[in-house]
Amino acid sequence: MMMVPNKIFLLLLQFFTLLYLFAITFASIEEAAALLKWKSTFKKQNNSLLASWQPSFDACSGWYGVICFNGRINRLNITNSRVIGTLYDFPFSSLPFLEYFELSVNNLSGTIPPEIGNLTNLIYLDLSMNQISGKIPQQIGSLARLQTLHIFDNHVNGSIPEEIGYLRSLTELSLSTNSLYGSIPASLGNLNNLTLLYLYENHLAGSIPKEIGYRRSLTKLALNTNSLNGSIPASLGNLNNLSHLSLHNNHLCGSIPEEIGYLRSLTVLDLSTNSLNGSIPASLGKLNNLTLLNLSENHLSGSIPEDIGYLRSLTKLSLARNFLNGSIPASLGNLNNLTQLYLYENHLSGSIPEEIGKMKSLQNLRLYINNFSGAIRSELGNLKNLNYLLLSQNQLTGSIPSSFGNLRNLQYLFLVTNNLIEEIPSSICNLTSLAVVHLSRNNLKGKILQCLGNISGLQYVKMSHNNLSGELPPSICNLTSLQSLNLGRNNVMGAIPQCFGNMSSHLEVFDMQHNNFSGTLPTTFSFGSALRSFNLHGNKLEGKIPRSLENCQLLEVLDLGDNLLNDTFPMWLGTLPELRVLSLRLNKLHGPIRPSGSEYMFPELRLLDLSSNAFMGNLPTSLFQYLRAMRKIDPSKKAPSDEEDGSYSPSLGSLSSVESLDLSGNHLVGEIPAQFASLTFLEVLNLSYNHLEGCIPQGPQFHTFENNSYEGNDGLRGFPLSKGCANDGHDSASEKTNTGSTLDEESYSEFLNDFWRAALMGYGTGLCIGLSILYFLISTGNMKRLARIIEELEHKIMMARRKKQRRQRNYRRSNNRF
Repeated sequence: MMMVPNKIFLLLLQFFTLLYLFAITFASIEEAAALLKWKSTFKKQNNSLLASWQPSFDACSGWYGVICFNGRINRLNITNSRVIGTLYDFPFSSLPFLEYFELSVNNLSGTIPPEIGNLTNLIYLDLSMNQISGKIPQQIGSLARLQTLHIFDNHVNGSIPEEIGYLRSLTELSLSTNSLYGSIPASLGNLNNLTLLYLYENHLAGSIPKEIGYRRSLTKLALNTNSLNGSIPASLGNLNNLSHLSLHNNHLCGSIPEEIGYLRSLTVLDLSTNSLNGSIPASLGKLNNLTLLNLSENHLSGSIPEDIGYLRSLTKLSLARNFLNGSIPASLGNLNNLTQLYLYENHLSGSIPEEIGKMKSLQNLRLYINNFSGAIRSELGNLKNLNYLLLSQNQLTGSIPSSFGNLRNLQYLFLVTNNLIEEIPSSICNLTSLAVVHLSRNNLKGKILQCLGNISGLQYVKMSHNNLSGELPPSICNLTSLQSLNLGRNNVMGAIPQCFGNMSSHLEVFDMQHNNFSGTLPTTFSFGSALRSFNLHGNKLEGKIPRSLENCQLLEVLDLGDNLLNDTFPMWLGTLPELRVLSLRLNKLHGPIRPSGSEYMFPELRLLDLSSNAFMGNLPTSLFQYLRAMRKIDPSKKAPSDEEDGSYSPSLGSLSSVESLDLSGNHLVGEIPAQFASLTFLEVLNLSYNHLEGCIPQGPQFHTFENNSYEGNDGLRGFPLSKGCANDGHDSASEKTNTGSTLDEESYSEFLNDFWRAALMGYGTGLCIGLSILYFLISTGNMKRLARIIEELEHKIMMARRKKQRRQRNYRRSNNRF
């Protein structure tokens, strides 16, 4: 009697099992079809990684990146699969059992659809490193089971939605490297399980919510590179498990709270590039697990606490670019694991403690721009792992320790701008890893070490502004990696070895200005030269300008001024396509300046100085026709072509960006070209002591120049001179303005202090045809020094402009009265 029901039960069980399997199979087919529909929207259909996504394959066992559970798609991982598409057609409603959704490192664009809120079982969501834009949808707050949310490195904008604070299961939240703005929502304080919070590199503003400090589970917090302001909340001291705190590059102010010292689990503390002030709290010395402490680029003051020396696990310490004073505490010598010590650009003083020599792991020591005094400790020679030693711009005295010869791993040695004396120790030649040696602006004496030629990897040698003497050793020519050699402003003498011409294949900067070199210039500059700056200003060189210089097609600066060169004008230099500065002043150059017939001469020239030579003949106005880099083209005109006549007419008048024009002290004859009246940006004009004659061109610009601009030319007439002209009625040409100036930062010499001030501003005698400082493209690589020069020049130019404007106003008033 009982057998029949059992059979019925078994039949029913088999029926429902088949029905369930059928339903699962149907659902799996439906999910696969939905993914195929999404795949069909991809821009690249021949993606080899997704070749298995075919209707004939079982999605749960044969598709790349698809994992199923109980026959339903549970995980979709197509990270770094070269997908180009959007999420607009993704089947959010067709994948109710999806828990892991990983699409990072692809080329997905467009916005995140609000339908993402349908994936209510989602545990892991990673859309990072794509091209996704738009706002984060509020519906993301519906993903109650979500533990990991990564959307970093996209183009997401808008504010962080409050709804993210509903994701109570969240352990990792990374929205960094986007364009998010607004404040950090206080609702993030609800995320009790959060261990990682990365919001760096956005445009977030406002203060850091104190609620974040209540999240005791947080282990990593990075909010750097935003616009966060206000002070660091003391509540962060409650984050007992925090190991990584990075808040750098914001606008945070106030002092560093003492409570930070309670974070005993902290291994990384980065508060750099903010506006934090006050002193460094001694409580930081309690962070025994700290490996990185970066407080650089703030407004911190006071002394470095002794307690920092208790951080025995520290590998990097950066307190640079603050207002710290006092001496370096000797306790820093206890930091045996420290590899990087950055204390540069502060007001630290006293001597460099000998205890620094105990930091045997140190690889990078940067103490430049402080007030350190006394001798350089010989104990620094014990730092055998040192790669970088930067002690520039201090008040260090004495000699360079011979113990530096023990630093066999040293690559960069910077001792610039100190008060070092005596000879350079020969032990420096033991530093076979050295790439850069910069000893400029000291009082070093003696000869240039011949053994420097044995350091095969040397790239930059700068020893200018010292008292070095003797001859230039030919062994320097052995340095096949050398890119810059600057020995300017010393007492080096003798001939320049011919082999230096052969070095031009790799040498970019050759600066020997203001020495006592004699003889002739090297003549062996080869085709393919890398030379960009060649400066021998202020020596006793004779002979001709070598024609082989035209092989230096990358040459930007050529300064041979103040020598004894005897040659005619080297018009062939006009073929150099990058030449921006040419100074041949104070030589024995002679004869007429004859322009060539080419239309493409001096295409990039900004400054030309031929003063105090023996040039003669008429002023060659056709030469200036070539100087296209000084032209300001009227944007209302069509682009000029070489075949069209008139686009650049008149030739000199088209050089409307010229600020200083000095043709003094030559033997120029004839009349002043009428086109000069069109140089509306001209601030300084000096045509004195030539043989010019005729009427001075008239116009508002010329009415600002005084008699001394024309003295020594007996044949000149017209305003402002006492000799009148038949057409001496003042010209009524309107003033023009010039906008848009840029500072170029390309040059490789230190002739700015003398030649630059004199030539650009038109002081003394000299032919200076060039742009204003904002147009003249030159730099020494020392931007602070360049900035000071620019400020001085700008001040002088502004004063000249004000003086000119006063004269113009007076001139207009006088015209109105009549």
